[in-house]
Amino acid sequence: MKKKFNLQLFGGMSPDMAAKTKEEFRDKIKQALENGNTEEFSQVFTDYMSNIEQAVIREAQGVIAIDDSNILQTRGVRQLTSNEKDFYQKTIEAMQAAPNSVNNLDVVMPETVVNSVFEDLKAEHELLSIIDFKNVTGLTRILMNTNAKQLAQWGPLNSEITKELESGFKDIPLGQNKLTAFMFVSQDMLDLGPIWIDRYVREVMYEALAFGLEYGMVQGTGKNMPIGMIRDLNGAVVEGVYPEKEAIKVTALDPINYGKLLSNLSKTEKGNPRVVKKVIMIVNPTDYLLKIMPATTIRATDGTYVNNVLPYPTKIIQSTEVDEGKAVIGMADKYFMGTGLVKDGKIEYSDEYKFLEDYRTYKIRFLGHGQAKDNNAFIVADISELKPAIHKVEVVQEVPEV
Repeated sequence: MKKKFNLQLFGGMSPDMAAKTKEEFRDKIKQALENGNTEEFSQVFTDYMSNIEQAVIREAQGVIAIDDSNILQTRGVRQLTSNEKDFYQKTIEAMQAAPNSVNNLDVVMPETVVNSVFEDLKAEHELLSIIDFKNVTGLTRILMNTNAKQLAQWGPLNSEITKELESGFKDIPLGQNKLTAFMFVSQDMLDLGPIWIDRYVREVMYEALAFGLEYGMVQGTGKNMPIGMIRDLNGAVVEGVYPEKEAIKVTALDPINYGKLLSNLSKTEKGNPRVVKKVIMIVNPTDYLLKIMPATTIRATDGTYVNNVLPYPTKIIQSTEVDEGKAVIGMADKYFMGTGLVKDGKIEYSDEYKFLEDYRTYKIRFLGHGQAKDNNAFIVADISELKPAIHKVEVVQEVPEV
């Protein structure tokens, strides 16, 4: 079984306290992202990375003498491939020699390292596990099919058919958004060796991506970040920001009202019909407890309660990135998120931060983009006045025949 990251960020704290402190860091970083405050983001992220480094060092000191790969694997320490070991070993040697030596390295980060991080992200974040989320390391553009109907046509080829075929694809640049993860590496960290550097690097990459991905997928404005599910792709873009979709009022989730709501997904933005097999509903945790849970919970004949009962196949996902009073509903496979390392895949030295002499600062750059494949693939519902489910029981008394 694959081990998830399970670092105790603060030695001496109980697991609950460590988790609470980690959540506080996440809240501060989220606030900085929402405010667009790069200095605040950098400072909080700097503090967080320093704690991660110290956690890895403490963890390594506890098991550094263990030479059993099976035991190390149960502790979450990944066994490296030959390419990964070669990359980290040469990186360590360059870092120990001089900061800017890293920029001249002729080795690149193996794609297996990035894939490992993506697997952890999918395991920890439910939304990432069900959307079209891909590692696009090395790619700069992708072509996306925007037609729901088949593109093949019977009959002679003519200009109208050619035009239809050409209009069925959208060119998406992946390099328009950049996310930089800074790594603060001390000599103590370098002395631990390749497997622990890998653990540290993957944790940094994981946190850097985790902080921004879900926010970008749901709320992203499109300005230097992904275009979120709540955004209108055909709306007027002002200074790079896409407008929000108008919320559709819904007061009940019975078959008639819910079916009417989902009918907005049954045609592409070009008017082509499509089958909606299943949907996701993303809601704020508070709204789930106060609105969605009462509206989707029924009592079975044996007296027990059954949750998340809807008249159409729906997966309910709780996310703090959704505003209270709103719900985002759509088809998970119709949102594309592609991210990965820049084409050369190198760790670079950065002099943007100054530290004590035994610390050096490095950075990994990610490029990527995310957006709905179709503007009608997601809708925003106003659930502020959603009513609890009321199940009527009609008693029919049969009159015996005389």
